[in-house]
Amino acid sequence: MTTNRYWKLNRYPEGNDFASAFSLETSEIPTPRDGEVLIRNAYLSLDAGTRMWITPRTDSYHPPLPTGGPMVGLGLGRVVASRHARVKEGQLVRCFGQWADYSLVRPDDASLHILDESVSDQRQYLGALGLNGWTALLGLRHVADVQAGETVLVSAAAGATGLLACQIARTIGARVHGIAGSDEKCTFLRDRIGIDGEINYKTSDVASELGKIEGGINVFFDNVGGSILDAAFPHMAMHGRIVICGIIAAYASGGRTSGPSNFDQILMKRLKVQGFMCTDFLEMGEDLTAQLREWMDGGKITMPFDETRGLENTLAAYSKLFTGRNIGKVIVRL
Repeated sequence: MTTNRYWKLNRYPEGNDFASAFSLETSEIPTPRDGEVLIRNAYLSLDAGTRMWITPRTDSYHPPLPTGGPMVGLGLGRVVASRHARVKEGQLVRCFGQWADYSLVRPDDASLHILDESVSDQRQYLGALGLNGWTALLGLRHVADVQAGETVLVSAAAGATGLLACQIARTIGARVHGIAGSDEKCTFLRDRIGIDGEINYKTSDVASELGKIEGGINVFFDNVGGSILDAAFPHMAMHGRIVICGIIAAYASGGRTSGPSNFDQILMKRLKVQGFMCTDFLEMGEDLTAQLREWMDGGKITMPFDETRGLENTLAAYSKLFTGRNIGKVIVRL
């Protein structure tokens, strides 16, 4: 192969209209210069948070990606050429590169991870052992300090981060309730993941169902925001903790959202509300991976994959994140 296909961001998409915002382009395979690494991508990780990268907002957690250039995201692949002292040809790596056959990156110590190839399913480096796993573990253990016997609520519970948050909370010894958007997902959460209660927000009154949780919610791991977050406030236990991981309910509108009408419950119930990003804790990655690997090898956590084949089908796979058509981690296999 002498050419490289890549997805070009032509303009910021409106809503979920990705087809008119991107185009699949072809160029020559780039040659790395000093400090650069060329990676042949095996898998692309598709993540809802990258939706904020393709808006014009300058006050988000990531600067807007420039239009006219390649779309950027997390990938898993093998080094085919390196002019970086730490990275060798042939190594399996995970890093932020391009939605492309080949990624050209200039890594620093935190952004490129050389991977242990003893993991039997290497996709798990984008799943249970990836940033979704890091995020779930950080949010529950380091931010919320979940304790055995507490009650944990997880929104978007059938998504990649939500599934892992449910399993990690259960492993810690908490009671776990999940919110998802279909009966199929709720059945999966109950029968395959083993949570204690599930709510289909499309067919149930979320606030009413949350009111049935005995003793209230000690920790809410929120991936959604919007009306789901608002519904949770009155049903938090005294001194409860809300960790805000994502606001997928508002991504299509550029992430803008109004404040919750039940905001007063923060005072009434002495709640702690904290947003966090796993990228703030990249230096902890090795320790996080070791804990997640122990649990994965012990059968305590797992990650199902929604896998699409072919770079040309990336946009169809990406749209699943915003239409609720996936269970688990959405990836593209090249």
